[in-house]
Amino acid sequence: QVQLQESGPGLVKPSQTLSLTCSVSGGSITTTYSAWSWIRQPPGKGLEWMGVIAYDGSTSISPSLKSRTSFSRDTSKNQFSLQLNSVTPEDTAVYYCARFYGVEFLSGQGTQVTVSS
Repeated sequence: QVQLQESGPGLVKPSQTLSLTCSVSGGSITTTYSAWSWIRQPPGKGLEWMGVIAYDGSTSISPSLKSRTSFSRDTSKNQFSLQLNSVTPEDTAVYYCARFYGVEFLSGQGTQVTVSS
């Protein structure tokens, strides 16, 4: 079955760029109509959808994050990535990568990212 695994630094300094990668196994990120997302949950708050990169490489990013967020993918490695620029302590959160496919939703276990000097 499909599995997703987030990877990246657990600690990032303010004003730096946060880069996370999601490695996918058991399924392809190019599967038609699949969509691959980043979602985060700050401490004590609800889930925040950050955006999506679709099976064809097209992207849609949350308007509140669009100015400092980009998504990319490496189809040869079956991975997709998030870059969040100019981070602040408010970007501290558990970051999840996830797959939407039809009515199915599947996420990774999440990775804690703390923004602190």
